[in-house]
Amino acid sequence: MPVERFNTLVSGYVPLPVDNIDTDQIIPARFLKETSREGFGKKLFYDWRYLGNGDPNPDFVLNDPGFSGKILVTGKNFGSGSSREHAAWAIYDYGFRVVVAGSFADIFRGNALNTGLLPVEVGSAFIDTMMKALELSPAPRLKVDLENQRIKLMPDGISEGFEIDAYKKNCLLMGYDDIDYLLSRQKEIEKWEKTNKR
Repeated sequence: MPVERFNTLVSGYVPLPVDNIDTDQIIPARFLKETSREGFGKKLFYDWRYLGNGDPNPDFVLNDPGFSGKILVTGKNFGSGSSREHAAWAIYDYGFRVVVAGSFADIFRGNALNTGLLPVEVGSAFIDTMMKALELSPAPRLKVDLENQRIKLMPDGISEGFEIDAYKKNCLLMGYDDIDYLLSRQKEIEKWEKTNKR
């Protein structure tokens, strides 16, 4: 699955204000037999999205037509548990491009960035403000500006900065995975090899 270029995203957001969501809740282990990234979105939060008989759970936010967008807003310690890449794959394949959380498990953060999914860590006060804004009409949106590393609640204009590894930021801006990045530097690498032969 190619990585999409990411610069600025303005979108509605889906609230899931739960702390300590682990990778098994994001994508249950029984669905990890596939090695391709495609198709995991159908299994995202499967045990929360569906009832025991397979019907959609009407109380789960992804089944609520009142919420939509490419941004998932959740609580602290998102993506804890196992190191499975499939959790990031499932979120990306579902259609989310940004996850906003109070904090992320380090391995999940790395897997997300490798997938093209942007993890944005913000303070609890900003998350509280986003959740309260959903009670207003019209529905609020978020503007995520990767170049300037800021997230803004619209239309209010409340904003906060976020951190990201400089290399991964460049890859997202250019739409590169690690191999694409190396290929983009191929001429420089070849020149270096020629001038540094022993």
